[in-house]
Amino acid sequence: MTKRLNEDARGVYIISATPFTETGELDLASADSLVEFYLEKGVTGMTILGMMGEAPKLAPDESVTFLEHMLNRVAGRVPLIVGVSSPGLDNMARLCHAAMDAGAGGVMIAPAGGLTTEDKLYSYFVQVFEKLGPDIPVCYQDFPMTTGVNISTQLFNRLVADFPQLVMLKHEDWPGLNKLTTVRRLESETGTRRVSILTGNGGLFLPMELERGADGAMTGFAYPEMLVKVVDLYSAGDKQRANDIFDAYLPLVRHEQQLGAGLAIRKEILRRRGAIACAATRAPGPRLTPADHDDVSFLSARLERRMEELGNEF
Repeated sequence: MTKRLNEDARGVYIISATPFTETGELDLASADSLVEFYLEKGVTGMTILGMMGEAPKLAPDESVTFLEHMLNRVAGRVPLIVGVSSPGLDNMARLCHAAMDAGAGGVMIAPAGGLTTEDKLYSYFVQVFEKLGPDIPVCYQDFPMTTGVNISTQLFNRLVADFPQLVMLKHEDWPGLNKLTTVRRLESETGTRRVSILTGNGGLFLPMELERGADGAMTGFAYPEMLVKVVDLYSAGDKQRANDIFDAYLPLVRHEQQLGAGLAIRKEILRRRGAIACAATRAPGPRLTPADHDDVSFLSARLERRMEELGNEF
């Protein structure tokens, strides 16, 4: 069993890809190699069945098969969070309890679509927490560009005050730096419990998010060692070195963040790095053209040269 998620979580919780074969089946052998790849790169934890993990494309039994396999492979070496977001609370609860029974450290939940007022959003999470019970640690995924649901800092603060099982914010609002700052300020001003904040968006804004009070990253960039190094350097107070390393990777970070193509780019880089055997996304999903492959090759070679100039620490 992995460690239960709590407010002290920090570091890099990598959002895991979900490997498939060319014909679309789950590739559990690649899941094993992917786990070892992430651990070798120094991640603090892992998150599976996230949006970039293609969770909506998995059948319920596949989701359970994948989470059980991943938990068995991780074998308690790092905490593992499972995305359980679902339009139906019963389906959410089933997947949540399957994950926790298999040894997960906690679950991640994004709000359902259509929650157009703060009252509706609060009422929704009252139902969620009642359905799951008080003993399951929850990470709130704040990703309004995908969900269409915005939460104010005041309402998030209220949820934290009212529900002790809410222990983490996955911060993916965009622009979101001032929101992050305000969450931290409200904690101090109101005396509300401090929760962990890990940030997403492919790591695109990571140094500034750390500057604003984030505890680390929860994203799936195909070079997790960069995320780990930047977070570690910020924690040690070496902000300039952290930004120098981040800047070297920024062209690839940016390239991975293209809407529509980003997941295919990420999986292709993971394939080239030996983490997975096949870069296929499950249909309907993006496929790279020969020109796209050339772009990845160019940016990867550019990164290698830049890291040599900096003094490659990896």
